[in-house]
Amino acid sequence: MLMTVLDGSIVTVAMPAIQNDLGFTPAGLSWVVNAYLIAFGSLLLLAGRLGDLIGRKRMFLAGTGVFTAASLLAGVAASPGILIAARFLQGVGSAMASAVSLGILITLFTEPRERAKAIAVFSFTGAAGASIGQVLGGVLTDALTWNWIFFINLPIGVAAVFFAVPALPGDRRLGPKAGPDTLGALLVTSGLMLGIYAVVKIEEYGAASARTIGFGGLALALIAGFFVRQATAENPLMPLRVFRSRSVSGANLVQMLMIAALFSFQIFVTLYMQNVLGYGAARTGLAMLPAAVVIGAVSLGASARLVARFGERDVLLTGLMLLVGVLGLLTRLPGRADQVNYFTDLLPAMLLAAGFGLALPALTSLGMSGAEEEDAGLASGLFNTTQQIGMALGVAVLSTLAASRTESLTAAGRPTAEALTGGYQLAFAVGAGLIVAALTVAFTVLRRPRQTSEPNG
Repeated sequence: MLMTVLDGSIVTVAMPAIQNDLGFTPAGLSWVVNAYLIAFGSLLLLAGRLGDLIGRKRMFLAGTGVFTAASLLAGVAASPGILIAARFLQGVGSAMASAVSLGILITLFTEPRERAKAIAVFSFTGAAGASIGQVLGGVLTDALTWNWIFFINLPIGVAAVFFAVPALPGDRRLGPKAGPDTLGALLVTSGLMLGIYAVVKIEEYGAASARTIGFGGLALALIAGFFVRQATAENPLMPLRVFRSRSVSGANLVQMLMIAALFSFQIFVTLYMQNVLGYGAARTGLAMLPAAVVIGAVSLGASARLVARFGERDVLLTGLMLLVGVLGLLTRLPGRADQVNYFTDLLPAMLLAAGFGLALPALTSLGMSGAEEEDAGLASGLFNTTQQIGMALGVAVLSTLAASRTESLTAAGRPTAEALTGGYQLAFAVGAGLIVAALTVAFTVLRRPRQTSEPNG
């Protein structure tokens, strides 16, 4: 999990070196990221269900193998086409392994306290991976070459397979007779692929362009067709019964809103430090380190105990309220570097990011708790898919709003730093609104289970 999450962010800081070495055009360079995101986001749901059919252990091992081999291909790539193809294959392998990871955890750890600990470790890995990737990518690129951001995956991937073979028990498979729903798979995969493509190209073509509207409309039509198919198919790829659980439906919706909002924290705080404060890559990584530390400390040290004592819902609500505070504080960032004091303007927000360490493990438990064992891979794939959809929404909505606000302030004659800060502040404010929406959904949909004093005879 660390390897696949880390790979989503480690490449970003190496992009200039990759462009110079391989001769990418500016438009072509974006596909080093987009090829991975499109494959990863569009295949999670299919991979999760296939894991239920053929065995989650098999899917995990196959996905890790594909990702590791693709990392080798990316590291030795000598042309843009080879690197983009390798990044697409990395996305395929990531989807295969990630889609079933949660399903494996909840079937391995059935005792509530142990499951909470396992999910806390899993959540910490995901939360910390992005931060580690930004720092590690800069170090490897500066000290060695960009190729090593991919080569570093080889020993991790080999070790993961080596330990997983004996450690993961064989799981119950539904078998080929239960599926797969080929038409449903084609509909959802093509719909998600087109939808993610439309989103990642908004910055280039605009949200109201015919290209964006056309691809987006076609994606929605394909996904709508997928849901119609699932309601009528004899062996659906995604049985709609999974949505009958309020915890599954509510947790996925809350996650989508939360991840979309936190895109503003992960990306725009970094941009603010570099573009307004003039921080370098290493200094930016160190400035973001307190957030990773508190998220890790809370995820690993406190979340499981708090969930056991107060329940997932209350811990989730507390975490979301802290996250509202994070983005609220960031809306007040000064627009001039000489007005900024890291310890009073940025550090408090970094420390309140502990709310993510509370919210994500509780949300993960809720998102998986309502699924039957035979649907564990599907529920895992669904949870990962809504995470990617949330990230895509964050990219589309917040990036567009921030850029538009910056352009209007620049046109009004404001200095560049102040104009950029104004765009970031708007993104933080909208992100805070998304967290409030997530908080509302969690409070109303994720109801506390009723306690019964006596069993019915």
